[in-house]
Amino acid sequence: MNSLRNFYFLRAGVAFVWVALAFLSASAPALIAGTLLVLYPAWDAAANLLDARRSGGLQANPGQKFNALTSIATAVFMAIAFALRGNAGAVLVFGIWALLAGLFQLAVGIRRRKLGGQVFMMISGAQSALAGLIFIKQSFGVAPGIAQLAPYAAFGGVYFLLSALWLVFRKERAVPAV
Repeated sequence: MNSLRNFYFLRAGVAFVWVALAFLSASAPALIAGTLLVLYPAWDAAANLLDARRSGGLQANPGQKFNALTSIATAVFMAIAFALRGNAGAVLVFGIWALLAGLFQLAVGIRRRKLGGQVFMMISGAQSALAGLIFIKQSFGVAPGIAQLAPYAAFGGVYFLLSALWLVFRKERAVPAV
């Protein structure tokens, strides 16, 4: 359980650092924003691989396996989309990824619900899927900049922090005497 708690603290910390960098780079050259957009799903892929490794491997965790593969592909496609279509292309790919990653996260949270603290992961997954749909729609109009995408990552960080805190402060369930 400590491993999962520490992992959730790590995920929250990385999300908050990314949000800070996104806000700081809002007026920086587009290449910096593009790099941050590529790094976000790349980190998600690495985090899913790390978590799966600590939880029995990829075979035992198909949701994380598919999430990691989706995030790796997203990082590659995001770089290509940003190079070809700029911010709008990157936001479209980001939205598709947020939708898929949210659905996978929801599935993992449901599967792990007995471990505790997963309600936040399930809410986060559902919210990510909804945000993904919004980003997809926005990419065909005036696509949001990196600073407008930062709240998405901030909410993810908050949900990981809440899950970690839940695991820190939850009371151990008493085992009934037989």
